[in-house]
Amino acid sequence: MLGALGLYWIISNTFLGRYYLREKRLALQDMYNVLNEAASEEEIGTEEFDQELLRSAGKENISLIVMDAESSTVKLHASDGSRIQNRMYDNLFDATPDYEDKDEIRSRYYVVSTLSEEEHFRVSIIYDSRMGMKTMELFGSLDDGCFCLLQTALESIENSSDIANRFMGYIGIAISLAGAVFALLLAGRITEPIRELTEISARMKKLDFSAKYKGNSKTEIAELGDNINELSEILEKTISELKTANAELKEDLHKREEIEEMRQEFLSGVTHELKTPLALIRGYAEGLADGIADDPESTEFYTEVIIDEAEKMNQIVTRLLSLNQLEFGKTEFTVVRFDIVGFIRGCLSSAGMLAQKKGIRVNMENRPPIYVWADEFWTEEVFMNYFSNAVNHCEGEKVIDIHFEEKQNCVRVTVFNTGKPIPAEAIPHLWEKFYKVDKARTREYGGSGVGLSIVKAIMDQMNQAYGVKNYDNGVAFWFELDTRTNVKGSA
Repeated sequence: MLGALGLYWIISNTFLGRYYLREKRLALQDMYNVLNEAASEEEIGTEEFDQELLRSAGKENISLIVMDAESSTVKLHASDGSRIQNRMYDNLFDATPDYEDKDEIRSRYYVVSTLSEEEHFRVSIIYDSRMGMKTMELFGSLDDGCFCLLQTALESIENSSDIANRFMGYIGIAISLAGAVFALLLAGRITEPIRELTEISARMKKLDFSAKYKGNSKTEIAELGDNINELSEILEKTISELKTANAELKEDLHKREEIEEMRQEFLSGVTHELKTPLALIRGYAEGLADGIADDPESTEFYTEVIIDEAEKMNQIVTRLLSLNQLEFGKTEFTVVRFDIVGFIRGCLSSAGMLAQKKGIRVNMENRPPIYVWADEFWTEEVFMNYFSNAVNHCEGEKVIDIHFEEKQNCVRVTVFNTGKPIPAEAIPHLWEKFYKVDKARTREYGGSGVGLSIVKAIMDQMNQAYGVKNYDNGVAFWFELDTRTNVKGSA
């Protein structure tokens, strides 16, 4: 309490006088601004403005006089009109000496100090030696060419309790606000670590361990924060290990499911594809056993059918096993550099008879060597699947075209055959195992529905592109091989 009173006394003695003078000066300047605005708008002579001016001047205890350029009084509000008129003439003729040069015989008024001197007005403290009192005066010019003088008495600080109380009220508010801010800062400093720990624990509950307590004080809260940080790291590490183990377990289960699915699909495919050959072999074998073939020619025919179907069964099983190994990734690929043009020409020399037997003309453009990086064995498997597929489905003009298109870093090999285009709805399923576009003509074409699946598996293993495109007069199957000179090794 004593401290508060001492603070009050110091503030009062230091700032109250300055504050009082400032309030008086601002009151005079405000009144001058009102007069100047009315003068510029030519309202200074209106009755309405006169009433408002009188009310404001009375409230602030201000006396005023306005004179025009001919020294005629335009407006006067003062209890002692002659006194303020004399002061107006003193200011007009700059006849007020400074207080240091006072001579009470020659002059009644002295300038104690000039508080403010602006372009159009000045504010001074004037001492009346006859009355023994000080007044504050504002002398200035208005926008309409008139001059004005505003006066207000300076009361003693002891008698200005209202101003003092108002001033101390402001000080009290300022102190209260400062105290409130200080209290908030102090409370925040205490509660902020607790809020931070609460937020960290909430994020940990959601398995978010990225947030860490950053306090470095030597308090119990900081120690708790360090323990939470350590707990967060342990939980994050443990959960990470569990997630890794869970992911590995899911991967193992997924692989087992894939293997089981592929095994069942393989068995289903083998059963489906061998059903027809087995039925034929059984039928013709029973015919031989029953003596239906009663002459050497019939016996030979029955025997050839049985041998042909057995060979087809062998081919089907072999191709299914190859496809199974490719899909499981158990097949080795040896990548070498070779001329694909000469390689395809060599394949056609041994397989061309398949086309000749069906009256098909095979065209291959005469190209210089194009060297690629690939596995020769599996490249031949891809081409022969395309070629045999073209032979089986070649119709119309009965032409097969082999085309090479060199592209950036690769060459595209295309096998085109004339005939009917593939139905649009069938194209997405061409690469599926055992899928056949025309199931009614399967035996006639000798297809097993596995060839294009083998092509897909081989090209996927070699990481190269492949595809099919319909034309109005036929179908083109294509595959691409790498031609870059810096590719070597084995897959």
